Parts: sequence; C-alpha cells; structure tokens
Amino acid sequence: MELASRYVEIETHKVHYWEGGQGFPVLMMHGVGPGTSIMGNFEPALSALSDRYHIFATDLIGFGDSARKSTQPYFDVDLWVRQGVALLGLMPDGPVGIAGHSLGGALALKVAAASNRVTHVLTSSTIGADYPLNQYLDAFWSLPADRVKLRAAMADMVFDSAAVSEAMIEGRWNLLAQEGYSDYFESMFAGDRQRFVTAGVVSDSELKTINEAKKNVLMIHGTDDKPCPAHLTTEVLGERIPHAAVRLINDCGHNLPREYTQHYLDAAFDLYP
Repeated sequence: MELASRYVEIETHKVHYWEGGQGFPVLMMHGVGPGTSIMGNFEPALSALSDRYHIFATDLIGFGDSARKSTQPYFDVDLWVRQGVALLGLMPDGPVGIAGHSLGGALALKVAAASNRVTHVLTSSTIGADYPLNQYLDAFWSLPADRVKLRAAMADMVFDSAAVSEAMIEGRWNLLAQEGYSDYFESMFAGDRQRFVTAGVVSDSELKTINEAKKNVLMIHGTDDKPCPAHLTTEVLGERIPHAAVRLINDCGHNLPREYTQHYLDAAFDLYP
C-alpha cells in the first residue's frame, strides 16, 4: 500500500508524517540520532504494515522532514509526547495502536499512558529505564565529522556491519547536510548525555496507568544491542509491566526493524487486531 506524505501544524511546528493503508490505526515513532527519521528506522517494514493497518508514521520535531525547534531544549521528550498525543487526533475514532523504536519506544509507552485511546503498544530496542550511558550510545549521539565516522557509529547499531548500506549512509548524511542541521544536532546533544537517557525514563505513574488499564504491550529487543542493552532496558520494563510480552531476538543489534524486518512484522501482526 502506498503511503502519502502529509504535514500538520503542532504547537507552531510543521510536522511531517506518512499516512496509508486501512484497518486498525497505528501511530509510529522513531528514535533519535544523527540524521534519524521515520523512514530511517522503519522503511523496510512500512509497506507490509500499511497492507494490513492504517499507518500514521511521523518524523519527530527536529528530525526528518519535520520542522526544528526554534528554542532550547532541542531534546524535548515532553514535546515529542505531546506531538504523539496530537497526532492521535488525526486518526480515526476509537482504539488505536502505537509503535516506537529506541527512544520512540519510551515515547510510545508515555503516549499510551497519556491517552486511553491507545490499547496496543509495540516497542523495539526501546529505552525507558535509567542506565549508565555507554560508549556506543555516546558515540551515536555525537555529531559525525564525515561519512566514515557516520558509518562507524551506525555499524555499532547492528549485529552485522554489512547491514549498513550505502543508501542508509547517504540518506542520513543528506539530512545532516541540510543547512544549519549539524549545528542544531550538536546543540541538541551538547553537555552530559546521561541526562538524555534519564529524560526517556517511563515514570512510575506512567507504568501504573499502563498496568491498571491492562494495555496490550509487546516488547522486542536484540540480544546484541550495544547502545541500549536489553537487560538494562526492555527486560527491566518487562518486569515492571507484568502482563507485557517480551521477545528477545538472537544475533540482532539495535536497528531491529531493518536487521530482522520479518521478526518485526511478525510481532506487529501478533499484537495489532
């Protein structure tokens, strides 16, 4: 099913999203990194998903084809959660699903806690629990000086570095090369990056809301995720959401929807009605 490129204004920001398909509505949110976008995280899965569901796949404010913030902080979890809630208003009435990757997984859980319309949550390689910033995530949140540095950072996102294609490198580099974007990205991640991990923590009150509502939660994660190790993130959240299903995928790094697209699709097909 073909996806249509659309824009909507949210809190004075021009927000980009892709829409397509029919059936159960699903909002998709990506993670954050150099040149990240919704297509960067999910492109291999989107066509098959839109064959079965009504997909709304958004670029977070500051990424992809969405507008940048004009004032600090540029790393703004609260704004991205409000972006997600606002996009729910564009979706058909009734229950909806949400899918998030990496930081987008934490956003998905936070949006689910903020809206009783969200009944199904799929996370992949999510953060959401506090853990010490490691060298791989620190490097990924650093501005790459050139394509070689970008490739090295992206190679740490996957189990098999051969999975990092030239098209992926060029797609991200072209976003970073946009006028002013390098300065914007560097400012977004300036200072002690540990605080960004902490900012993505799913709070006790949010977890309580998810648990009390018995929202359907499926969390998938690669066993070889270097920047966001499963035992420090998904498995911790899984213990705090007792009814959640957790699936670990062997020989899989952080970029799960691209590395193991069929596993990702199988999870979505099992979860969403």
